[in-house]
Amino acid sequence: MLDHLDKDCGKSLYEQIYEDIRGDILSGRLSLGEKLPSKRMTAERLRVSIITVENAYSQLIAEGYVKAAERSGYYVQYSGGAVDVPARREVQEEPPEQEVSVPDTEEPSAFPFTVWARLMRSVLLEKGTALLRPVRHGGAEELCRAISDYLYRARGFFVPHERIIIGAGTEYLYNLMIQLLGREQVYGIENPGYEKLPKIYALNGVKCEHIPLDSDGIIPEELERKGVTVAHISPAHHYPTGIVMPITRRRELMDWLAGGEERYVIEDDYDSEFRWSGKPVPTMFGMDASGRVIYINTFSQTIAPSVRISYMCLSEELYRLWTERLGFYSCPVPVFEQHTLARFISEGYFERHINRTKKRFRRIRELVLRMMEMFGGVTVSEENAGLHFTAEVAGDAEEFIAACIKCGLRITEMSDYYTPRGSFGKGQYVVNYAGAREDELTAFISGSSQAGLIK
Repeated sequence: MLDHLDKDCGKSLYEQIYEDIRGDILSGRLSLGEKLPSKRMTAERLRVSIITVENAYSQLIAEGYVKAAERSGYYVQYSGGAVDVPARREVQEEPPEQEVSVPDTEEPSAFPFTVWARLMRSVLLEKGTALLRPVRHGGAEELCRAISDYLYRARGFFVPHERIIIGAGTEYLYNLMIQLLGREQVYGIENPGYEKLPKIYALNGVKCEHIPLDSDGIIPEELERKGVTVAHISPAHHYPTGIVMPITRRRELMDWLAGGEERYVIEDDYDSEFRWSGKPVPTMFGMDASGRVIYINTFSQTIAPSVRISYMCLSEELYRLWTERLGFYSCPVPVFEQHTLARFISEGYFERHINRTKKRFRRIRELVLRMMEMFGGVTVSEENAGLHFTAEVAGDAEEFIAACIKCGLRITEMSDYYTPRGSFGKGQYVVNYAGAREDELTAFISGSSQAGLIK
């Protein structure tokens, strides 16, 4: 283990501790079940705060390398050998913004109209009639390059820009992936899961299997048992359960992938930017050496739901197959919008927008969790990533549901996401706070406390 930290190396102190312990685990210097030094001991040895060590341990836990045992300590729980996770550069914190200011009356996370309008005008003036010409079938090169650079900075993997395909929303890309991989495949989706997926697969006439989850995510043995050849998963933050797939399960899925030449994984990374402790969990696409993981993401979650621009990243082999089978398709996203988004990303506005959005949602999240504490018999889980979490309600949930709706929270019973519907998940709720407002939450908490309406 480290005996000192380098404050001038360009990496945060907690990241240095995290990378050192992870390296010891992957190399075998720390073995399965071995106990790590306590946070206090590590902090004293490295002369840092306990919170710095806690952040490093939390990241190791989130990725599945370490587990915490109550009143006992931290133990190694991974022994699968080396994982090819590329070095990553941190997304920089929001720098001072001088060109464009957000009005006091505007929500910090609201759509950046001022910036977007200025970029649209500059695109129109500078590109002129060039905007009328056709673009490559995968999308405008400028946008694909911007996305490639962003993914390297934020998600830690490199994909050449020409292997990025732009689509008009994820549903559009789901349909094209079926055409790319073939209708003879057996598609496996998470159960419970995103309710649109089975409808899309059914309309395409393909066989779709609903695969159960355990506490680590989709179960590889069930993929094998049901003859699945394409696993459609969301490992960074599963919807609706909120599960973050640990490294052990990711390796098991990679082993399943290696068990057949016609097997594929579709990795949906839909809201990986919203993580409330540590850094985003590395992608399976970045771990993949087989070339059979497809990465998909969208700007609908990070900019606005009406921004119907999504993209997927393909391996070299799958891109050749894409060109052969689907290269005649024209990109459905207007070129004008693609160039505007490209500049929004490449000029740093996108990451500043994410940072502002995260700050606001962090405040809202804290208010929502305070609100949850006001109700007796409500147990919250998976609240450290994304814009939703789960809440298990003991007893009558009528008052709880009414309060959530009043505060702008979207609440759905977990049973609605199972196939067959209602088969499991009774008494457990998905609480989504993407549409909540700080003022309404603050007023409810204050008013309820003063009136003594909620214990």
